[in-house]
Amino acid sequence: MSTANPIKSDIDFDAPGKQVGYLRLPHSVNRSAYGWIPIPVASIRNGTGPTFLITAGSHGDEYEGQIIVARLIRELQPSMIQGQVILLPMTNFPAAEAGTRTSPLDDGNLNRLYPGNPAGTPTQVIAHYIESVLLARAEYMVDLHSGGTSLIYEGANMMGLEPRDAEEEVRVSGLLRAFGLPKAFLYQPNPVNVTAAARRQGAICFLTELGGGGQVSSGLVDLARQGLLNLLAHVGILSGELVPASAPAVPRMMRIEKGVHYVYGLNAGLWEPLVELGDQVEAGQPAALIHFPDDPLREPVTVYFAGSGEVICKRALAQVRVGDCLLELAGARSGNMG
Repeated sequence: MSTANPIKSDIDFDAPGKQVGYLRLPHSVNRSAYGWIPIPVASIRNGTGPTFLITAGSHGDEYEGQIIVARLIRELQPSMIQGQVILLPMTNFPAAEAGTRTSPLDDGNLNRLYPGNPAGTPTQVIAHYIESVLLARAEYMVDLHSGGTSLIYEGANMMGLEPRDAEEEVRVSGLLRAFGLPKAFLYQPNPVNVTAAARRQGAICFLTELGGGGQVSSGLVDLARQGLLNLLAHVGILSGELVPASAPAVPRMMRIEKGVHYVYGLNAGLWEPLVELGDQVEAGQPAALIHFPDDPLREPVTVYFAGSGEVICKRALAQVRVGDCLLELAGARSGNMG
């Protein structure tokens, strides 16, 4: 017998109109014996049409998405909608409240815990609710991310799963072009993240990567908001004055190869990048130096690229330990979406 998810919603997802409330995750602690974790949620529903789930704050130190989703909750009205939009601005609320990537309650990384566990830790319970309750009723999802505290992505980017066949390729291509951020990165499924959770539930999910470094860029906020509104209009949910005249950009389709496109530190020290965001690099090219101020006679260690491509992301923090990601690349993608 399966365990029911303990999260209870203040709002009725089947009811028409605009509702704003909380998902209540029971959490009994010393300061609050019968307490619950408040995960903000909104539903805007009118007539018949697709259901679109928009989330942010899966990682609590990624801020642009939280601002965008909160703004959309204020802006979107039932008269603009045909179907339903469900919005969560602080999906992993404990992490978002603390401004940390993972939850301070269980060190849970929400985007590495799908399909979750209804009898597990708080972050596992949230993952299970998103997949089994919210994604189960949605056709589309966008989960808004940025580089967080430790990483910086160049500009406004989309990320999604490689299509499985020609029919899905056409559909995914149209959605990415409607979203219209400057670059789109496609990658192979990771069964524990939300894009794979969406695929299991029959929905299409895209992520964004918007800047980072623990900061907020108003330009990236505007680009991603405009892209989301255009995407909502493209799938037939949104109409009216909020619909942009066009997509923000024509995206360049690229591909991330997990085995060769990530550069990691293999020594603890201070890292010095030898390339900048947007640079084109080749396999075997020097990527960074690791310095050792605690051992000043020691020469720095050079880190090399294992693959070729464009630098799309770099570490924001100078201190590095073994296993920290320093740089990320993406390569050109061949095929119909190019």
